[in-house]
Amino acid sequence: MTDYLQVVSTASSQEEAVRLAWGATEARLAAGVQIMGPIRSIYWWGGKIQDAEEWRLVIKTTSDALPALESYIKANHGYEVPEIVATPIVAGSVEYLSWVRAVTTQDRS
Repeated sequence: MTDYLQVVSTASSQEEAVRLAWGATEARLAAGVQIMGPIRSIYWWGGKIQDAEEWRLVIKTTSDALPALESYIKANHGYEVPEIVATPIVAGSVEYLSWVRAVTTQDRS
């Protein structure tokens, strides 16, 4: 697994997105989170196509922090099945990736 990841999730409101971003960042599960929205999502749920406004979170983290980040999102998200998709960061500036590593490896207590 790659050491650095971008994790994407969505939330049903800006308030929920901000709450999730603050919580993940305060817990050092994320070095930083970008929130974009509103976005329009069309997807299958409950046996029919849904059309909803959502907010997208792009979370910068490490593979070591991913299990705890996934647990955090599942425990604090309003969706029954929240989107949690991790994409490897295969290259980046040494300074930026060092910052991501430093933040997410500091004491999380």
